[in-house]
Amino acid sequence: MKIVVAGASGLIGGALVPALRGAGHEVVRLVRREAAGADEVTWNPAAGALDGGRLEGVEAVINLCGENVGAGRWTKARRERILRSRVESTRTLVTACAKLGHKPAVFLNASAVGFYGDAGEEELSEETGAGLGFLPETCLIWETNAEGAKRAGIRTVLLRFGVVLAPNGGALAKMLPLFRLGLGGRLGDGRQWWSWVSLDDAVGAIHHALTDGRCSGPVNVVAPAAVTNAEFAATLAQVLDRPAAFPVPGFLLRLLFGRMAQETVLASAQVRPERLSASGYGFRHEKLDAALRHLLGK
Repeated sequence: MKIVVAGASGLIGGALVPALRGAGHEVVRLVRREAAGADEVTWNPAAGALDGGRLEGVEAVINLCGENVGAGRWTKARRERILRSRVESTRTLVTACAKLGHKPAVFLNASAVGFYGDAGEEELSEETGAGLGFLPETCLIWETNAEGAKRAGIRTVLLRFGVVLAPNGGALAKMLPLFRLGLGGRLGDGRQWWSWVSLDDAVGAIHHALTDGRCSGPVNVVAPAAVTNAEFAATLAQVLDRPAAFPVPGFLLRLLFGRMAQETVLASAQVRPERLSASGYGFRHEKLDAALRHLLGK
């Protein structure tokens, strides 16, 4: 299968591209630099610029673009960049795909469980509506733009990723230094639900959605067993053979990071991967302990 990947240099994309090539697929990476390689195509999503002719013959498109929501405090300018980075890339890809004489069979677009907002103890599935806040609003706009591919007759999958666990990036990488020193602990009261997925399963779910026609519309990419933040901290500390005795007060996180902390690490989302499971995907890591031991070589 010939596959175009946008956002190939990110945490998920960096693992996905070699996995797809290892499975025998031809992968074309979209890049912003002018000097593109043999397996690359230059584009400028901010300007809506992408040579659609270079996509002829492509059978699948995977869009993983989007500025990191956890990189810093959400100023007005940062919120605008977060939204714009998602909308511009998605709109550019959808427009290019819709104009092709031979359209791709499938369009996979990243989203996030941030779609559901802070939902407390409620169990969430793909049937649950959008929550309230900046992240739900961003995800809703993001997904609405991606659904333009569906209107063009392309099977469209909205991949709502949970917290992707990898030792070299994302939330886990930020937590590891303190936990390895024995200075880690829960965030806030620790009762908020964290829906997580190992990097291996994030990549596996994408490959599954590429080839399984039962995957369409929103698909939650999370492990079957969500945990509270307190359970996450205790499990990580146990795997590292360190204590988890230094909780970070919620008020301090709000003081330092404002809405970003409230809508990310302090928000509660107990998400179930109902559509992924119903379509027959077999998780490599269903339980947090096993996932962390695998990722950290323990």
